[in-house]
Amino acid sequence: QVQLVESGGGLVQAGGSLRLSCAASGSIFSISDMGWYRQAPGNQRELVAVISSSGSTNFADSVKGRFTISRDNAKNTVHLQMNSLKPEDTALYYCNLRHRTGLFNYWGRGTQVTVSS
Repeated sequence: QVQLVESGGGLVQAGGSLRLSCAASGSIFSISDMGWYRQAPGNQRELVAVISSSGSTNFADSVKGRFTISRDNAKNTVHLQMNSLKPEDTALYYCNLRHRTGLFNYWGRGTQVTVSS
């Protein structure tokens, strides 16, 4: 069983920055794709950013140029650096670990990000 623990959320003013971290237990981190998703009240969960096991990245159009994603396989962690935050970035941010084949798929409990205008 894999556990994902997110941290780094909080309240920030528009234009500010936050760095989210996700720590994974177990031994499958290095072969997993890692993603950050978010869900605002009344909205569906949406992909924010993903980094594959090989290090390739993909971002939602709404965060391109503002967010970066990185991973540290030695520490089983993935980070989401969020800059130039906007009120519309306010959401519960979830960490996701999955294998590209769909063999396994795990979610964290989320960390709240609130951006004030």
